[in-house]
Amino acid sequence: MMPHQQLKGVFVDKGKRMQIATKALVPDSVYGEKFIREGKDLYRIWDCKKSKLGAAIMKGVSQIGIKPGSKVLYLGCSSGTTASHVSDIVGYEGFVYGLDFAPRVMRNFMFVVEKRKNMLPIFADAKNPESYKQYVGDVDVVFQDVAQRDQVGIFLKNVNFYLKSGGFGLLTVKAKSIDVSKHPEVIFREVKQILERSVTIVDYRSLEPFERDHAMFVVKKK
Repeated sequence: MMPHQQLKGVFVDKGKRMQIATKALVPDSVYGEKFIREGKDLYRIWDCKKSKLGAAIMKGVSQIGIKPGSKVLYLGCSSGTTASHVSDIVGYEGFVYGLDFAPRVMRNFMFVVEKRKNMLPIFADAKNPESYKQYVGDVDVVFQDVAQRDQVGIFLKNVNFYLKSGGFGLLTVKAKSIDVSKHPEVIFREVKQILERSVTIVDYRSLEPFERDHAMFVVKKK
């Protein structure tokens, strides 16, 4: 294993099959992922077919803002697959606020949180960022994976409410959730135009072939 040259806390295995991994904060599997041990270090293989952030990294995204010590607001954490890798990266000097509005996935997420001291589950609706201000302060990164029609508006609300100036925002866009009648590339261009009015876009990646009709925007708050 060797660290990714630009992404702190993400490791690359350049063996027979290119893989990425995070150094395990907790030696337990979250979603059936495999482990690799090198000396005293244990690494969790990051399955990019089950993680849009992992897919973006595999597609060559150059920076994500998430690093050791970061505070991350994760909107749409689901059962914790990707959030657990974010937890690995930020370590115990950082923190992950995991928010979702679906009772079933939040119940599963609780099992992940129980074993990690750097995560807080928040059962709330990302449409209303003011409703969880008692739990979340200023953060270094806002990550969103929310498949709703107004996913861009929801993202910008939370960026404005919680993201520090100069902080990073990561927006996963599911084109079909916005408008099934338009081609995904048209949706992505429209999203780009909306984002540029409020934030600086520093990277953009289609998530094909890992995720169909999905893209990741990396932005920076002005």
